[in-house]
This record gives sequence, C-alpha cells and structure tokens, in this order.
Amino acid sequence: MRRKAFLIIFISLTAAFAGMKIGFTFHQAVTAGIFCMSLMGIILLWDLRLSFVFFGAGLLLFTRSVDLENFLRFASLDVILFLIGMMILVGMLNEAGLIYWLITRLLTIKGITGRKLFLLIMTASALSSGLMGEVASIIIMAKIIITISDFFEMDPIPLLISSVLATNIGSAGTVLGNPIGVLIAARGKLTFEDFLAQALPITVVVLIMTLIVLLFWYRNYIKTLHEKLVALEENTSFLSLISIPAERKVKVSAAIFIITVIAIGLHRRLELLFGLEENTLLLMLPIVAAGVVLLYRHDKVRYYVEHEVEWPSILFFLFLFALAGVIKFSGISDFFANKLIAHFGMRPGILSGLMLFSSGVLSSVLDNTVVVASYIPTVQSLGAMHVSLRPLWWAILFGACYGGNITIIGSTANIIATDILEKQLSKKINFFVWLKIGLVVGVLSMTASLVLLRFFSFP
Repeated sequence: MRRKAFLIIFISLTAAFAGMKIGFTFHQAVTAGIFCMSLMGIILLWDLRLSFVFFGAGLLLFTRSVDLENFLRFASLDVILFLIGMMILVGMLNEAGLIYWLITRLLTIKGITGRKLFLLIMTASALSSGLMGEVASIIIMAKIIITISDFFEMDPIPLLISSVLATNIGSAGTVLGNPIGVLIAARGKLTFEDFLAQALPITVVVLIMTLIVLLFWYRNYIKTLHEKLVALEENTSFLSLISIPAERKVKVSAAIFIITVIAIGLHRRLELLFGLEENTLLLMLPIVAAGVVLLYRHDKVRYYVEHEVEWPSILFFLFLFALAGVIKFSGISDFFANKLIAHFGMRPGILSGLMLFSSGVLSSVLDNTVVVASYIPTVQSLGAMHVSLRPLWWAILFGACYGGNITIIGSTANIIATDILEKQLSKKINFFVWLKIGLVVGVLSMTASLVLLRFFSFP
C-alpha cells in the first residue's frame, strides 16, 4: 500500500514536470499532475477509486483549475441519469426473472447439440449485452453458465470466458450496451439509429468471426458438452431445471422494457416530431421508464433505488467525467490535439487507427470507461480543428470494447464474471489462460473493426 502511494505521488509529480518541459503552462502542469494522481490511484488501488476521484476533484477546485459551475457541467448529469434509469429497468427484469426465462426457452430446442448450446449462449450474451448493458447481462449469463455446468459436471471456465468475450463485443452494437456508448453518443451527437446503422453491422461481423475462433479454440470442450447433452436429452430433471413458467410480472416487465427500447430506438424521429433538442429523449426515456417501473412496483421502490442502482459506480462515473472535462477546460487536450495534427495531419483514417489501437491497448489494463473519458477531450479538440470526428468516435468505441477482452481486468464484465465464479465455486481463472484467447480475439476484433471502418461512410 505504502509503495503504491509513493509510486502514485512520484508519477504525478513526474507528469507535472514533464508537462512543463513540453510546453504546458504552470496551471496546466498542476492540472495534469492532479489528473494523473487520480488516474494512477484508480489503476493501482482500484478498491479506493472513489477516494481518488473525490480527492482529485477537490484539489482541482482548490487550485482553481476549474470553477464550480464548469465542474458541475462536466459531470455529464445527462449520462448519469440515463444510467440510473437503465439500472432500475434492469433491476425490474432481474427481479421478475424475465431474461433467465427467455434464455432457458432457447435451451429447450429439440435436438439441441453441444455446438448449438455453445452458440446459443454466446449469441444470448452478445444480444442481452446490447439490449440491457454488459454488467446486467454478464451477471445473468454467469449464473446460467454455472448452473448448467454444475448439472453437467463440467468446468464452467471455458463457457464463462467465451460468454464474457461475446458480451464485450455485443456491448459495442447499441448505445445501451455500455456506459461508454452512452457517453460517446452524448458527446458525439450520435443517435440510436447511428449505432444501428454503423456500429451494429461491424459488431455482427466481428461477433461471427469471434464465434468461429471460439468454436475452434474450445472444440474439445464442445465435443464433451455434446456427449453430455446426448446422454441426458431425455432426462426429465434436466427439462425441469431449465423450465420456468412465465408469470404475470414477467409479461408486464417484458412489455415495459420492450416499449422503452423501441422508444429509444425511435428517439430521433420523436425528437424531430415534437421539436425537441437532439438526444433529449435518448437520455431521458430511461428515466421516464424508471418512473413507470416505480409506479408499477411501488412496493419495491426502496429496493430498486437502494439495491439495483449501483451508487458507487454512479458516483465514480460522475466524478470521472468531471475530471476528464477539466482536461478540456484547461487546454491540455488542445495541446495534444495540435501535436497529433502536426505529426499525422488531418487524415481521419490514420487518426482513427491510432485512436482505436491505443484505446484498445489501454483498455486491456484499465477499465474502458476510464480510457474513453480520458480520450473524449482530445477528440473534441480535434473537432475544433475541423477534423472529421465520426470515424474517431467509432474508433474509440470499438477499441475500448474489444480491447477490454484481452486481459482478465480489461472491462467491468470481466471482473464481475470472475468475482461470481470465485464466490459461487471458489474457482479462479488463471491470468494467462484468459490472455491466450483474449489476445487472439482482441487483436482480431480490433483489426477487423478498423478494416470495416474504412468501408463505411461517415457523414
């Protein structure tokens, strides 16, 4: 602990002095040092991440690196409210058992094989991630995988790793899949339709490529799974295990969620119809839907608000977004944007490749939300220099989501899945076991998405 504290202080001071050497003003150097301190604290002492974003925010205000009004503006309350609303919606689905019911219906398909079951779980992981967010998706999928693996007396680790890889890929397909998607949509003025038209097709192609790799990589595991399925195909206890009747609250919860997703999908059309500012409904519809949920389940209001909303994560995102906004406010992001233009010119292809792979590599060792929040100010500064930003927004989206697959700590979904495995079965996934397949899938995904980006038009 003490060594890490000294390392954080040393790196922060080094960043401040290095900033002065390359041309920062004194005020910019102080801001860079404080931001670096918060960032290194998050990296090295993840369990204390709230302490570091709180402390960093206080220091920035105390040193007058930013005023209170702008700090609150940078906190991205629009994104924060969106996340709170979606968490309450997902809480309703979890409590009703809807998603578990939907997936178990798939497992009752006649003539199910090991390959089909594997592909169904991977597809369900990607699909549910895109519809309800990677965190809620992997919590549900991890529980299902552990239950099925326990029944078949098989190691759940190959299925769990594969599910997480599919989850992270699927989360890039829609604006609902990941907090970074919401943040990019809000700051890049991208709509749900933009994601469906440009992010989803690339996600589908990358997912198909990943499934092919996973089928080959775990071919012996899938063969064993198939043998277990064939032996137990007529087993009534298996059917009872995966059969859950659809109760009334499941149907009502499904209706609320489906209507909300459809409304979000049509948000741009509705905004034009009612003359609303762009992305107003995209960000506010989950809050309205959450209000409906709290009216419908009025007996669960306290439970949903206290237990289903991840308040530590919400506070962390709020202060992290504010800290990143100060980088733009101080002029540091403009400084780096000018350096990028000087070295690479105003060529979106080169810049997007640089953004994609650098954010991917960083996301393999950092939480991808931290990476994207840090990149956004520089992208915005490039926009002020009339660089085409659409390719850059998609580049950091794909880089952060796909790069998070490389290591066991690359994304929130990875960490949650391994925590569930350890808590329920006291099993741990070896870092290098994950790295072998994660590196293959991560590099392949990032390379494929960069190539596919070159074939898309970004008006």
